[in-house]
Amino acid sequence: MDKQLTVLIAGGGTGGHLYPAIAIGELMHTRYQNIKVHYIGSKFGIEATVLPVKALPHTLLPIRGLQRGYSLQSFSRNLLLPWRLYKSMRIAKKTIKQLEPDIIVGTGGYASAIPLKIAVKRNIPIVLQEQNSYPGITTKYFAEEAKRICIAFEAAKDELNNTLLTGNPIRANIQNGDRKKGGLLFDLNPDQKTIFLFGGSQGSAFLNKIMNESISMFSSEKIQILWQTGQNQYEQFKHLNSSIVKIRPFIHHMPEAYAISDLIISRAGALTLSEITACGKPSILVPFPHSAGDHQTKNAESVVKAKAAILLPEKELTARKLFRSAIGILYNDNKLESMSNNSRKIGVPDATNKIIDQILEVVKS
Repeated sequence: MDKQLTVLIAGGGTGGHLYPAIAIGELMHTRYQNIKVHYIGSKFGIEATVLPVKALPHTLLPIRGLQRGYSLQSFSRNLLLPWRLYKSMRIAKKTIKQLEPDIIVGTGGYASAIPLKIAVKRNIPIVLQEQNSYPGITTKYFAEEAKRICIAFEAAKDELNNTLLTGNPIRANIQNGDRKKGGLLFDLNPDQKTIFLFGGSQGSAFLNKIMNESISMFSSEKIQILWQTGQNQYEQFKHLNSSIVKIRPFIHHMPEAYAISDLIISRAGALTLSEITACGKPSILVPFPHSAGDHQTKNAESVVKAKAAILLPEKELTARKLFRSAIGILYNDNKLESMSNNSRKIGVPDATNKIIDQILEVVKS
């Protein structure tokens, strides 16, 4: 690449929109020296903490999503929305004018809509990256204007045109963890069957509750548990830590956590499923029932269809049902191996490279 390429990546609000943006930007820097990447997010999203810590060039807009609650706080925040839109539009216009990006990449969330709207008006090409099986509002709104829409699930094709199945951008080397190293890191026996339970970076109150109720059943079978509770609930469950149950508020060494595990129990967020399948792990999925458009259930169904997971709806799940489902997989070596192979088949560990190829193709065209 001769001339310097400037790429603006807009997205955030939640980790599900932010981390794909970071994965794309970081790999771009690894692949090409002559490239400038700038991120746009919201002052009220997770990016306000993550981007400064990572020392990534960024602009934060004073925009926040529409509050759907009926509290006085929600009402007052919504009253400020027109002013926030106006100020965010001014900041975004100024940023785009200064940077003169060759392309704007949208990874979703309310923080990405304003930069994408400006890009369309100024004839700057846009590429969208949709993480979920059911596309978000921003993706749907700008779909007709996008030069490419990179999707992670076949089901998204039912809602969008002009899509390319690339998979989701995931953390570098997530599939390269070492089981023995995982044993040392988490004080677990690498030769013993292990379950890894987590509900995303913040944890899941429901999954923590159901594991708390079933932990004695798993312990009686000598099954090891690696359990990420989330920072806010760690104090509530840390007393359960034992020789075969390891409680952590947050796990930084995810490649080793996946490597030490034989079975994953988790929610069905798009990035979680992308990592699970890239690592070739069988899973029990308990979708968050209040996700927009029930997209977590749709995400999970695509993995179940590939015979790489089983889906247990939250409203039907009991501690005993979770225990029996897990045992039915862990104690059946043929099933465990088959689910692992099926998971690996649908995993796309090279998704970030594929997305970057599409971005560069649009720039060159």
